Amino acid sequence: MRDIVDGLLAWRASGTEFALATVVNTWRSAPRQPGAAMAVNASGDVIGSVSGGCVEGAVYAAAQEVLETQKAQTHTYGVSDGDAFEVGLTCGGTIEIMIQPSSALAAVDAVLDAVAAGRPVATVTVPDAQLVVWPDSSVSGTLGDAELDRQAAQQAAGLLAHGRSAIVQACEREVFVQSYASPARMIVFGAIDFAAAVARIGKFLGYQVTVCDARGVFATPARFPEADEIVVEWPHRYLESTDVDERTVLCVLTHDPKFDIPLLEVALRTPARYIGAMGSRRTCADRVERLREAGVPETALSRLRAPIGLDLGARTPEETAVAIAAEIVALSWGGSGAPLSDLTAPIHRQ
Repeated sequence: MRDIVDGLLAWRASGTEFALATVVNTWRSAPRQPGAAMAVNASGDVIGSVSGGCVEGAVYAAAQEVLETQKAQTHTYGVSDGDAFEVGLTCGGTIEIMIQPSSALAAVDAVLDAVAAGRPVATVTVPDAQLVVWPDSSVSGTLGDAELDRQAAQQAAGLLAHGRSAIVQACEREVFVQSYASPARMIVFGAIDFAAAVARIGKFLGYQVTVCDARGVFATPARFPEADEIVVEWPHRYLESTDVDERTVLCVLTHDPKFDIPLLEVALRTPARYIGAMGSRRTCADRVERLREAGVPETALSRLRAPIGLDLGARTPEETAVAIAAEIVALSWGGSGAPLSDLTAPIHRQ
């Protein structure tokens, strides 16, 4: 919807009703990904695209019906359908499109304003209703059932934290969660074998993964195929020059003072959600003392997770990556890291 937000804001300002068609699922080589949107207003004007031209004619006709009846529709188009060539989807893919009247969109003006301003927000959509989830976990609208709202809001909060959109299950129903936020970042410092495993699990969790090391011979795409970005630079210099927000996680795996100390001095001044550093207990104690001598205050040092990860008894790089990922998830959502079988508290924190 980012592509058409300006047009939708103009329609809202003039009181023009519209139908919003959104790609909610794709299979194989579909032309556009979930979240692609097209809108048709009461005058027949069109903005946006759901398929790059393949099925726009069929969607336009369906959107006009939605405007007339004020009832949402869901359509699936693909080469396996009898009307595939009639609608023009000859690229071999399949797309599912949900079309809703603007009257069914929850807090539509606030959502459009947030999207236009680049502020994060998530929408949870079923054909006849919508729920809006804000970064502070407050909600607007309803899906028609309190328990469905609760489960869907929890799912949406997790996806919004990572800037991901997906169809998820809530109360045994499929709902489409669309996040208007860039993916959260994971920056891994130190191009070692443990870093490759951490990059893989970071990508699996939905992070945009960067691997940084000053040694170009080690920091290569061949060694880190899962990473979105490889940076050859002194870690502290790179961290000073890149964007870090409250969703960013920093994994310092170099365990070498000439890298660690200047890097952590910078890291502990950022708003990063998680800052972890690898090393033995002796290495970690020595590192903390060096940081104190460098003038890092105790309040900042208390943010440092070192040794990095939860106590899982991990030995291999892959097991260590799981321990690190588990600590990141626990810190993000207020988990204790204890076995659920030993607890009586709710599984999902509010």
